[in-house]
Amino acid sequence: MKRLLEVEGLTTNFHIGVGCVQAVRGVSFHLDAGESLGIVGESGSGKSVTMMSIMGLLPDYAQVSADAIRFDGADMLHLSAGEFRRIRGDGIGMIFQDPMTSLNPLYTVEDQITEPLRIHKNMKRREARQAALELLRRVEIPNPEARLKQYPHELSGGMRQRVMIAAAIACTPKLVIADEPTTALDVTIQAQVLELLQHLKSESNSSIIMITHDLGVIASMCSRILVMYGGIICEQGTVREIFYEPKHPYTWGLLRSIPKMSQERMGKLIPITGTPPDMLRPPKGCPFAPRCPHAMPVCRAYLAPETALSETHRCACHLLHPNAPKIERGL
Repeated sequence: MKRLLEVEGLTTNFHIGVGCVQAVRGVSFHLDAGESLGIVGESGSGKSVTMMSIMGLLPDYAQVSADAIRFDGADMLHLSAGEFRRIRGDGIGMIFQDPMTSLNPLYTVEDQITEPLRIHKNMKRREARQAALELLRRVEIPNPEARLKQYPHELSGGMRQRVMIAAAIACTPKLVIADEPTTALDVTIQAQVLELLQHLKSESNSSIIMITHDLGVIASMCSRILVMYGGIICEQGTVREIFYEPKHPYTWGLLRSIPKMSQERMGKLIPITGTPPDMLRPPKGCPFAPRCPHAMPVCRAYLAPETALSETHRCACHLLHPNAPKIERGL
């Protein structure tokens, strides 16, 4: 399988008035061509910042470094500004979390969908408009001719999200990054948006990175999962490995918080106690140690190395050491 994206040792810091926020700390992963990868974790775990770092969309006070970032064979750390813009608009499309703030309120739907087509595909205005109409039909927006003339505030939340998807796939990118694409949408619209993304993926054979806190969405959309917490990847594996053979206590906690069909009607979900770490002063050891009921002194002192459990399953937890106590999976 061809590797489409490879990231090695990605670190992102935000230098602000009160100190340095260590948002992403040495993240490494890969994505194969045609693959769907899910990234899960609580707010503040580093999911979105990781993708924004790769895309070069962070503010000036962000400091991004990496051992390597390669996309479709291109070394993204040594591209010119023009080459980087071409990859960002033509090779990688991004669906942002909130279309109301991501779409420009001063421009019509037509302007915002045709812009990447005119820049990256050198289309004339009329040709780009016809392509935009076809894109709106592909994302199942009714009466696309009328919608082209409207502004974002004139559309419903579901419609805005579909416009965002149309703009992201306008240049038929090899990779689509979807950052919480169903946030703030009702369940019916959520299902429609996810079905649309699945259809578009199968139609164009694009790879997808799905960022979400919803494990149910990941289960239906992705083949492999990265679990992030405190700016690191604490566990990664196939959907089956993460759901049925999880090894990290944080992954156990996420899975315990999912409603199950077998649960008693009045049964309560089990939350993860405590709060996420302060990334201005991240813990010296495992970032989950202060909230982990199985934490040992070594967990608080040292970050655990990754343990390879299979060709696809890796986990960074001291409980996997041969001398560690044997803890039953708490699900």
